[in-house]
Amino acid sequence: MASEMTDAQPAAASAGRGERRRVMGILDVTLFTVSAMLVVETLTASASIGSKTIAWWILAIVLFLIPYGLITAELATAYPTQGGIYVWVKQALGSRWAARTTYWYWVNVALWMPSVFLLFAGVFFQLFGHHWAQWPAGKWPQVIMALVLVWLVVAVGVMRLEIGKWVNNVGALLKVIIILSLGVGGIVFAIRHGSANTINGSSFLPSFGVAKEFLPVIIFLLLGFELISSMAGEVKEPEKRIPRAIFTSGALIAFLYLFATIGILLALSLSKLSLVEGLVETFKAIFGHKGLGEVIVYALGIAALYTYFTNMTTWTMGANRSAVEAAAEGELPKALGREHPTRRTPVGALIATGLISSLVLVVTALFINKQGSLFFAIFAASSVIFLLPYLLMYPAVAILRYKDPDRPRPFKIPGGDRLVVALAVITSVIIIGGVVLFLWPEIPNAPKEWSYTGPLLGIVGLTLVAGEVMLWRMSHPRRPRTLPVAIQKATQQSAGGQL
Repeated sequence: MASEMTDAQPAAASAGRGERRRVMGILDVTLFTVSAMLVVETLTASASIGSKTIAWWILAIVLFLIPYGLITAELATAYPTQGGIYVWVKQALGSRWAARTTYWYWVNVALWMPSVFLLFAGVFFQLFGHHWAQWPAGKWPQVIMALVLVWLVVAVGVMRLEIGKWVNNVGALLKVIIILSLGVGGIVFAIRHGSANTINGSSFLPSFGVAKEFLPVIIFLLLGFELISSMAGEVKEPEKRIPRAIFTSGALIAFLYLFATIGILLALSLSKLSLVEGLVETFKAIFGHKGLGEVIVYALGIAALYTYFTNMTTWTMGANRSAVEAAAEGELPKALGREHPTRRTPVGALIATGLISSLVLVVTALFINKQGSLFFAIFAASSVIFLLPYLLMYPAVAILRYKDPDRPRPFKIPGGDRLVVALAVITSVIIIGGVVLFLWPEIPNAPKEWSYTGPLLGIVGLTLVAGEVMLWRMSHPRRPRTLPVAIQKATQQSAGGQL
């Protein structure tokens, strides 16, 4: 393995391979973060818990989102270099844990993408091809559509960043429009027809019986602050603009998630809230099925489909850049570090992501014949892997306070080192709870049978084992084969005689 970086090395590592073009301004950084964290497609999963989810949203914002934002802002300003979470964990815990963290961070996107695009295909055929919206008839058409989308994401990722960033910027704006439509439309629906579900004062009081249903999906929805730091070398003044974007986008995201959840609960009965088709059904309940209402439903449905796509372009842009930095240091396979010669985009990591996503899609579809089971098995498996890097990132902020106390921190969490330790512990405990509950689901409508649990554990297990094998091989490179000593001497003597 490569040796650990010194304090001065993080900035030099990327610069040594050539300075990157800084093309991301404050608006780009803010919209990129919104695009990463505002996940429209799983809103119905959190809303399906019922009105008690509102209280848990508020608690999650206070106990998790705010501490998480503070932690990320400090790390991002102390180490404002390309690689983000890879650099932070390496500085705190060393090369091996940094490589492991980056592998998890990178590979989870490849696992997550199939579930997002299966959802995309389900919504698409619900809007435009009802025959293929239902399984088993629609199984392979949906899988084929998802495969095409996977490779479109790869194509966008290879684009020059100043062009590709606009794919995400438009997606972020559309997400805001969709969520405002859900919130405002839900309120108008309730005024005209009455609320589809009961929302009263008790909805804002947490019920601990709901916690086991709340944690996995909603914590998943609140992650992504650190993603922009993976490409900090391409951000203008990252030590200033990234923390500003974190706080701006964090406030916007917290409001929009609450607003959308309330809108969905006001407009659509829990009995009709399906995980794949719930968003379109909510649009239909709010705007109707005929005339202008139908046009609005289709427009919002198409916009939602675009945001599903940009979720993956955003995460592949960020996570693959972290993988490139780790590969450049010899801590992940060299192939992942291959960049486009002029665009400096992560071609090798992108292609590997596309191959893994395609393999997961096809193999999982061969064994699962229920739409909900297939979606949840892939989604939950990717989410378990997704949560693991944060178990190292959150403690890193406290460790670096002691290990690297003299490093300038343009943003520093107020309250002293003890508060930093407390925030790291609280956020880590919440992440552990999310991991456990993804493996043992209590989400309404989530499948509980072996067709769900078996593939989920299989995907998680194979992913973790493959990572450990890869890291072991990177730290124990195979020695080049040499001829036996006697043969070497004979060869040298023969060569000497000829000379």
